[in-house]
Amino acid sequence: MFTSTDYAFMAHALRLAEKGLYSTAPNPHVGCVLTQNDQIIGSGWHEKAGQLHAEINALASATEKTRGATAYITLEPCSHYGRTPPCVNALIDAGIAKVIIAMEDPNPIVCGRGCALLEQAGITVQTGLLQAQAQALNIGFITRMTHRRPWVRLKTAISLDGKTALNNGVSQWITGEAARYDGHRWRARSCAIVTGIGTVKSDNPQLSVRHIETARQPRKVIVDSHLTIPLNAKLLQSDNELLIFSACDGGLKKKNALSSMGAQVFTIPNTEGSVDLNKMMAILADLEINEVLVEAGRELNGALIEAGLVDEMIFYLAPHLLGDDARGMIKLPELTCLEQKKELKIQDVRMIGQDIRIIARLSSHLS
Repeated sequence: MFTSTDYAFMAHALRLAEKGLYSTAPNPHVGCVLTQNDQIIGSGWHEKAGQLHAEINALASATEKTRGATAYITLEPCSHYGRTPPCVNALIDAGIAKVIIAMEDPNPIVCGRGCALLEQAGITVQTGLLQAQAQALNIGFITRMTHRRPWVRLKTAISLDGKTALNNGVSQWITGEAARYDGHRWRARSCAIVTGIGTVKSDNPQLSVRHIETARQPRKVIVDSHLTIPLNAKLLQSDNELLIFSACDGGLKKKNALSSMGAQVFTIPNTEGSVDLNKMMAILADLEINEVLVEAGRELNGALIEAGLVDEMIFYLAPHLLGDDARGMIKLPELTCLEQKKELKIQDVRMIGQDIRIIARLSSHLS
């Protein structure tokens, strides 16, 4: 169905799409390559939400007439008016003869419609070329569109015996510099970073992207059941809006103080008096957050896993032993039989400096 040349051009389009990894949210990452007689005549990618889409950039860069050309696009062209006009119309007007698409758009207002409009205009359409790669690139966008929640990654740095900090709370630095820099790349591609109030009080983190050039900072999210965040917390000094999820209102004075500092408080208790994490993820999806990176302590890590809200885990294993009394990474209920264990499927293992990075997915999130 597809030739080796088709694969090469789509692979190029995917590499272009990756250039928008840190900047296109909440939109998907998309690349486009135009060819005539198996020669590239134009290419482009979606660089930032609100700006021109990949197809329009590729058409604008064309070095010769596009009539009769083939377009390789990593995502089905949009067929609706959003922040920009529909790309389907531009492809039709440009006289494109064939469009090869990696994956259909999961957005319900687009899915299948873009392909149908192209076919109605007499354009040959093929889909599914390097689909898995395109889906991996847009896993957060897909999850938000199909499940109304973000794709959730849980990142943690641990010793070889599974500890995140000494018993007195000291944790800087378990891993080496290379691993910390790699962690900032995951921050940069995330739309939001989630942590718990315990981490805020013990580490007073900034949760900002450093060491990596990025066009935007991810939003900061705190799970704070009793709304006890100190008003001098570094997160409240950030230029980015802080989202705080609580199980109680914390009093009008505290809420007004937080609001005056740019924080937005959501009060969403569950039946146990803690934050309803499922509702929190739904709210984040409504705020057009595609990918979430969790950098939290054992309590919140465990609660998210128990709620079935963690899709992927990133472990940085440092060549140290911290002992039994050091703090663990995930608090889970005691198991009474091995059948109750949480199954993981390892996706990637590699050395990052002197540390080992393992990326794994929960068995219930392997699709």
